[in-house]
Amino acid sequence: MTSPRTLKPIADESVHRRRWLILSVLCMSLLIIVVGNSSLNVAIPTLSRDLRATESQLQWVIAVYSLVFAGLLFSTGAIGDRFGRKGALQLGLVLFLISCVAASLSTQMWQLIASRALMGTGAAFIMPSTLSILVNVFPAEERTKAISIWAAVAGGAGAIGPVASGFLLGHFWYGSVFLVNVPIVALALVAGYLLIPKSRDHEQGQLDPVGAGLSILGIVALVYGLIEAPTTGWASATTLGAFAASAVVLVLFVLWERHTPVPMLDMQYFKNGAFSTSTAGMVLVFMAMFGVMFLITQYLQLILHYSAMGAALRVLPMGPIMIVVAPLTPRLSERFGANRAVSSGMFLAGVGLLMFRGIGTSTSYPYILACFVPLGSGMALSMSPMTSAIMSAVPPRRAGAGSAMNDATRELGAALGVAIMGSLAASQYAGRVDGLTANLPAAARAASRTSLAGALQTAAQLPAQIGRPLTQGAEVAFIDGVHLAVTVGAVLAVLAAVIVLRYLPHRVTHGHGHPADGARDAAEHVAEVGLAGVPPAFGDLLASPEDMSHRAPAADTSREATAHEAVTTDGERVGAGSQADPTA
Repeated sequence: MTSPRTLKPIADESVHRRRWLILSVLCMSLLIIVVGNSSLNVAIPTLSRDLRATESQLQWVIAVYSLVFAGLLFSTGAIGDRFGRKGALQLGLVLFLISCVAASLSTQMWQLIASRALMGTGAAFIMPSTLSILVNVFPAEERTKAISIWAAVAGGAGAIGPVASGFLLGHFWYGSVFLVNVPIVALALVAGYLLIPKSRDHEQGQLDPVGAGLSILGIVALVYGLIEAPTTGWASATTLGAFAASAVVLVLFVLWERHTPVPMLDMQYFKNGAFSTSTAGMVLVFMAMFGVMFLITQYLQLILHYSAMGAALRVLPMGPIMIVVAPLTPRLSERFGANRAVSSGMFLAGVGLLMFRGIGTSTSYPYILACFVPLGSGMALSMSPMTSAIMSAVPPRRAGAGSAMNDATRELGAALGVAIMGSLAASQYAGRVDGLTANLPAAARAASRTSLAGALQTAAQLPAQIGRPLTQGAEVAFIDGVHLAVTVGAVLAVLAAVIVLRYLPHRVTHGHGHPADGARDAAEHVAEVGLAGVPPAFGDLLASPEDMSHRAPAADTSREATAHEAVTTDGERVGAGSQADPTA
């Protein structure tokens, strides 16, 4: 370790004076991630209409962002530490800028899917860099306030994104939801170049590129099999081959992580029942939420005929419901036990999913809102104790690994929710609509089978005596698919509730006896999810003041130093008590 030294006072003073400007740039960068990601939820029917997207392509364009983000999240923080956090942030912004322009110019779905993958890569560099820079710029007494502002911007962006996208889709073409990000990204890029100080830590940030590659390949193969199954058949060679390849690669990933000296994910953590149970539970909770949102946004627009803006506004209450319920979680966990609180939450989520079986072709919005209440309440009850359980299994010096795992499980759950629930619905829909299109020309039959939007477009071009039955039948087929998907999701939620009740500890604390999160932190945990079904493009990075001294940035999986240990602009580490702490 290099010996600490003090930076020149003028450098310290310069960075300290502009720290709030630096925070504004970091928040702007985070806002870009969330708004850019949320734009797709209400744009699904538009993509179906304008780009003739199939249901599987719609699943891919939503899921690929989360898949790439989750796969790279363990590595990007370490890359920033080793090669420079400012450089990692700038690289992420450049990639995001390129991907937004490419997405706005896409004329085919494969182009848009590729752009979304690049967008996920940029986001994976941006998110951990923003927090690492924030922690090193602000002194300890201001750090909690700065992180709270950072998280509030992220949570608020979840509400802004869908509504802004709904407005743009009502006035412009689908590419506008991506193009609107370009000036914001450009401003963040220029401001960041001028304002943000350089910092790195040569002794930290060890990489595991083999582990990262294996994890991405294994999960992509799994999601490929799930998404393509409705088209190729669940028992087809393609589907079974994808599942087999996924199993082999993921086994290789586990073996590699167990034997490499610097693992991306330490498999020893899974021996802890709290860690493994909470990890699986977190995946399931996010599967339920984002799988439902993928289907319901289509239902609201294609069957109930709300505009994109109308649909965005009608799914917004999901977030406030969670934020209202979340502060009750610590008190309930303390009184009845974390295992009972989480189990009850998962059971409530299952009830919410089952209630969606009551939707039909003319369901009133109050009933849909009633479905959101148990679903959102259940997620709020489950999330904070599971986050604390994941963190409790990780020693303080490896807190970044726990937070990164928490982030990755959310992203993975979001992707799997779209893949699994979307594919179940698509399989049911395709089977039902086949009988309705048996006498139609091959092109019309194929278009109707690929998606509900395709069937509605086909029906509009047919004579009324043929088109009207096709429209009605396709709508019923889609609703039947939703019913199947939410039923399977509800069964999984109830099974998870039983497992959590059995294996999650009665009392959960952060590592080394630190108490689990309070009411404010529980609310912040759910605020991080964003609103209106926005996949979580940021993670559990908040800490209480007494906890801040031992928690590290989320994606920094190999950090051995404390969060407030600073780094000088030329790469040397500075102790927390040094005069240079605010500038590193």
